[in-house]
Amino acid sequence: MSARYRITRSFQNHDGDPSITLEESKLIFGAKPEFMYSPVYTVTSPTSTMSIEGDFFLWSYAGKIIPFRHYQGDLYVAVSEEAVLNKMMEVASELRADITEG
Repeated sequence: MSARYRITRSFQNHDGDPSITLEESKLIFGAKPEFMYSPVYTVTSPTSTMSIEGDFFLWSYAGKIIPFRHYQGDLYVAVSEEAVLNKMMEVASELRADITEG
């Protein structure tokens, strides 16, 4: 079972827009060779395939693809194991952002 988390700056006091921009996200994730940007995330199961359009930073880890989705100024990721939690905290720290469930 996994929990969904949001990386956000909405809890911080900013003089302007607290959003995490797509461009800023591309810079952070682009510096990490284990990540790849994709405008579509495709999920395949034994019975179906579903493609979701959006802004995804796909993390290749232990033979899996873990999507970090940029949506409306925040990043979202489902955490199913400790390594994903650690990577999420690393990204949030680099973005000077907070983490909340949801």
